[in-house]
Amino acid sequence: MDVPADPPATCPVCDAAYDSVSVHDAGLLVNLLDNERYCRVCFDPVAGDDGTPLVEFYHHTHEQVGIGGE
Repeated sequence: MDVPADPPATCPVCDAAYDSVSVHDAGLLVNLLDNERYCRVCFDPVAGDDGTPLVEFYHHTHEQVGIGGE
């Protein structure tokens, strides 16, 4: 899994704290229906250093978005 070299302090999409961030260039699947750790993932389209289109995923826990976990 790739991560940004200089990740922001908060999510650039919703401005909330996040647990981790990953960078993807192909093949995305997201299922949070049965996820005990993450409640929400925000997606931020970005460009790599060479202009390659990428998507950064910001993974939010239940506590970070104010929803009680199970």
